[in-house]
Amino acid sequence: MPDCLLLTADAESFAAEVGRLADFPIRISACASTDQALDEYRGQPVILGEPGMIATVLNEMPEIEWVQSTWAGVTPLVSIARRDYVLTGVKDIFGPQISEYVIGYLLAHELRVLKRANAQRKHDWAPVPSGVLQGKCLGVMGTGSIGQHIAKTAAAFGMRVTGLSRSGAAVPGFDTVRPVDQLHAFLKEVNYLVSTLPQTDATDRLLDAAAFAQLPRDAYFINVGRSNVVDDTALIDSLRNGNIAGAALDVFDEEPLPHDSPLWDTPNLTVTAHIAAISHPALIAPIFIENYRRYLKGQPLQYVVDFDAGY
Repeated sequence: MPDCLLLTADAESFAAEVGRLADFPIRISACASTDQALDEYRGQPVILGEPGMIATVLNEMPEIEWVQSTWAGVTPLVSIARRDYVLTGVKDIFGPQISEYVIGYLLAHELRVLKRANAQRKHDWAPVPSGVLQGKCLGVMGTGSIGQHIAKTAAAFGMRVTGLSRSGAAVPGFDTVRPVDQLHAFLKEVNYLVSTLPQTDATDRLLDAAAFAQLPRDAYFINVGRSNVVDDTALIDSLRNGNIAGAALDVFDEEPLPHDSPLWDTPNLTVTAHIAAISHPALIAPIFIENYRRYLKGQPLQYVVDFDAGY
């Protein structure tokens, strides 16, 4: 039975959940730091953990055959040169969390939550009128499993949902889907814009100054995908000039976001610390267990990452 390294800040919780679910013997070395992982490495062929941590030690672990990510994004691993192993991701588990995050900010914007909170602090009886989501158009960049879950949730609020994808092919849950070469036309029709896009060369700075200029002035933008999609300077200018109504960002080029980043003080911008979806052990462990069974039997693994595509 091959041994497994586990490398994540929450290593003990992951190890406990894997041990609870596994119906076969499995010996796990649970490591909460990269230094500990290097100390514990004894030629194990399998590692489960956070891509950011694994990427810093992978080249010192030549026997690794399979890496199971605990994150949806695997950019740290596809960005390094080594590719002589199988990398698997996680899918179909973050949709509910991210949908709640997105809808939460949509509702906060329509209900004028910040304006009402500011009025209360001033003891100001200000009957700020609310808006409604019903009848508004939500544009979702990326029509994969997360985008589809967001679309389904938005539809329950009576929103019209349009998607953007490479092909523009029809996807259940979306009223319309446009190909990426129709980006500007797509942006002109939305009241709310959400990006779920992965980090690839094709998505790099897709939302630049010209793109933000296409949005209606009352548009609100949310990024729960990858930060490379957004030109931060263009977004900051759009918010400062009142060209869009607001934005919420959960992903950034540098994390933690530096204290001197202008994003902190940009008007009508909410910053959250990459918490839209949390990799809870109870969500990740079943995927790892199923893939581990397949690994032992020499069967194809689920959710294999294409290194060239980046996801």
